[in-house]
Amino acid sequence: MRNTFLTSLLTTAALLSATAATAQKTKPLPRPKLVVGIVVDQMRYDYLYRYWNKYGADGFRRLLGEGFSFENCHYNYVPTYTGPGHASIYTGTTPSTHGIIGNNWLVREAGKATYVTEDKSVQAVGGTEAAGQMSPRHMLTTTITDELRLATNFQAKTIGVCIKDRGSILPAGHAASAAYWFDNANGAFITSTFYTPQLPEWVQQFNARKLAAQYLSKPWEPLLPLAAYTESTADDVPWEAAFRGEQKPVFPHNLPVLSGVAPAQAPAPAPTGGEAPTTAAAANLDVIRSTPFGNTLTLDFALEAIRAEQLGQRGQTDFLALSFSSTDYVGHQFGPNAIETEDTYLRLDQDIARLLKVLDQTVGKGQSLVFLSADHGAAHSPEFLKSQRIPAGSVGPRLWRDSLQARLVRRLGPGQWVLSYENQQVYLNRPLIQQKKLDLYQVQQAVVELAVQFTGVTRAVAATDLQKSHWESGLLMYLENGYLPSRSGDVMVVMEPGWLESYAYPVNKGTTHGSSGAYDTHVPLLFWGWRVPQGESAFPARITDIAPTVARFLHIQEPDGCTGQPLQDVLTKKK
Repeated sequence: MRNTFLTSLLTTAALLSATAATAQKTKPLPRPKLVVGIVVDQMRYDYLYRYWNKYGADGFRRLLGEGFSFENCHYNYVPTYTGPGHASIYTGTTPSTHGIIGNNWLVREAGKATYVTEDKSVQAVGGTEAAGQMSPRHMLTTTITDELRLATNFQAKTIGVCIKDRGSILPAGHAASAAYWFDNANGAFITSTFYTPQLPEWVQQFNARKLAAQYLSKPWEPLLPLAAYTESTADDVPWEAAFRGEQKPVFPHNLPVLSGVAPAQAPAPAPTGGEAPTTAAAANLDVIRSTPFGNTLTLDFALEAIRAEQLGQRGQTDFLALSFSSTDYVGHQFGPNAIETEDTYLRLDQDIARLLKVLDQTVGKGQSLVFLSADHGAAHSPEFLKSQRIPAGSVGPRLWRDSLQARLVRRLGPGQWVLSYENQQVYLNRPLIQQKKLDLYQVQQAVVELAVQFTGVTRAVAATDLQKSHWESGLLMYLENGYLPSRSGDVMVVMEPGWLESYAYPVNKGTTHGSSGAYDTHVPLLFWGWRVPQGESAFPARITDIAPTVARFLHIQEPDGCTGQPLQDVLTKKK
């Protein structure tokens, strides 16, 4: 009896212990309910603070005040463009590994250029063929969004949203639940058959609201009186580009006239140039990209995705890859010092505040992990810098290419020696070089010698030399990390600081990006929300560190080509 009682007692204790152990093992894995990756296209680091006094309390200031800021985050490759930037953030590696070496590049086998997300094997869904035949097939590695899908046996939803196709498709990854981008032709968010054969009902309903036309039915007026934009130059300066149909790049920008959308209220302010179209068929919805309302439209769609797809509300971690690209269009047209640029960031601040409020209300306070960064920065407008006696200038890529071709003919004889000049890289005609029985490296060296003679060029490097060694820092590191032998050119060209490529050369309007200058590489990096400590760090961070840091937050594998490292400063909060 006594032994039986003891045996029963021990058995019960063992069962209770096993049950407790099982309960401990089945405790839910600590993960945020939703990850929101925000990429602001062409956002220089200093925009965080340049407009500080005019930001509200609930947007950028809230992210900084409640979150963690890496104040010294840089890109570590060139060229710094939209496609490579988005890919690098989400893959945790550089173009030399993920393969997105530019927004376009020459495909030697085909003898023509390809676009970064071009895919003729898929069809448009909800839009035109030209806008919809897109996928991530050119990207050679997984993304952090792919890894989340893999880690959850595809139960997690990962959705990309952006006006630009590449700003949606690349972050969403290969295994994405969905990716949506804007089609100018019908003013709708569309996708491709790579993702789905038909737009979900909620997307169709959203598109039926025709919000793009509504935003374009009113003039773009500044939020504040013009005199209050003390962080910007005057409204009418020669280095800003006007909208087509305007005589000057000044407020108000009469969007109904410029787009052909019927005004919401009559009469609209007098146009600065051009005649108002008389039919709806003349509408040009593409105009919304170059206004802050393109960002607002993007957020409208993203919030509807959160609601309709129940992101972060299904008992599973989801991922929303959200990119705001109107900042890039506005920046290219007006430059970093324009009132239009400042106004766009003040309105984006309001959009971010709206996003954070919705996350609090739908997902729950502290239940979302948000990061914010940029795909590249931007140079100051060359004419603006020169007006302040600061060295700067521009080159015309097409003129530069033709001049190099002419010089090579004088040195090597007749022939089309230069096939293309793209991404600050010279693509040589290798079959012709072989036919002429010339040595490829010697021809590359000839190009190097000629290139450095051009005004504005500080250095040129042969691809053969680039592959002989490995650099951990400095200019050659940037070039090496941006180089993929199967897709890149034969000679890499480096401009002097403050110099940029102008496709309207010799006219210099607005600005661009693409260099290894700090103005192009230094971008914000903020983490906010789920288990993120408040603070900041000046310790060097690279853009490739974002994906492995998010992987550690999620307790999943980093992307398969990842070369970045988790940022310990933001991971040190006690769990």
